[in-house]
This record gives sequence, structure tokens and C-alpha cells, in this order.
Amino acid sequence: MKKEFTHLDKTGNASMVDVSNKEVTARTAIAISNVFLGEQVISQLTNGELITKKGAVFQTAIIAGIMAAKKTSDLIPMCHPLGLTDCKVTIQPINKESVEIRCMCKVLGKTGVEMEALTGASIAALTVYDMCKSFGHHIVINETKLLKKTGGKSDVDNK
Repeated sequence: MKKEFTHLDKTGNASMVDVSNKEVTARTAIAISNVFLGEQVISQLTNGELITKKGAVFQTAIIAGIMAAKKTSDLIPMCHPLGLTDCKVTIQPINKESVEIRCMCKVLGKTGVEMEALTGASIAALTVYDMCKSFGHHIVINETKLLKKTGGKSDVDNK
């Protein structure tokens, strides 16, 4: 069975997917971004937080990630506006050089929240970069990916 792009109409023009006939279901998505900060930056962690002249890095990034998830349809043209029922962003060191940013989004709706979770994780990662770049521009956002989604036609588990 040949897959087709869902955001194109029959003439090949960009088009929002019509979800009016879909069932309302509980939908969740979890996305991650891994950020290489380097040992010099990670070694400055105090009580699970980095404090710079700009403020508390992780707390600021968490707020930015939640705000971004809520604004996904303003940033990505074919995304439906969603009333998220939950959004959580966490940031944890995964080794002596990197942190993992995890964004979980939930909605009761007719379309999934993968893009919201990916946007939240991405913007949180960019916020960490912005707030830590005074340590140097060696910081790398290595990977952003969907880990899991539930609800709708199919579930995904990329763990």
C-alpha cells in the first residue's frame, strides 16, 4: 500500500487535514531532545539546576517548552489548534556531559499531540542553548525524536 502525504490536496497544494469525522479520544505523546552541554557546564549543576546571569536555566526552559507546546499551531502551519489537557517538561542529566529534555502532552481530541510534544522539547532545548551559550558555542542539540504516542488510529513506541 502506497503511503501518501496527508497535508496535500488532490492537486498537490498544501491543505489542513479534515478531522471532523474522527472520534474524540484521549491522546498522548512523549518527545525528547538530548543536549550536549559539556562537562564544564554540567559540573555547575546545583540541586538539579543551572544558574546563570540570565537566571535558572532548567526552570526557564521548562516554562518555554510548555508555552511552545501550547502555541504549536501558531508555529507549524498545518497543525490544528489544540486545547492541551496536560503538558509536562522535565530536564535530567543523562551523563557528565548531556541532559535529556522530555515533553509529554495530552489532549482529548480528534488529532494527536506529537507535534506539540516535539515542539515543546525542541524549544526547551533551544532555551537551554540560549541560556548556556556564555559557556561557549560547543553546545549541540543532538537529537529530537518522538518516543511514544497513544490514541487515534495507531500507537507508536520508539523507546
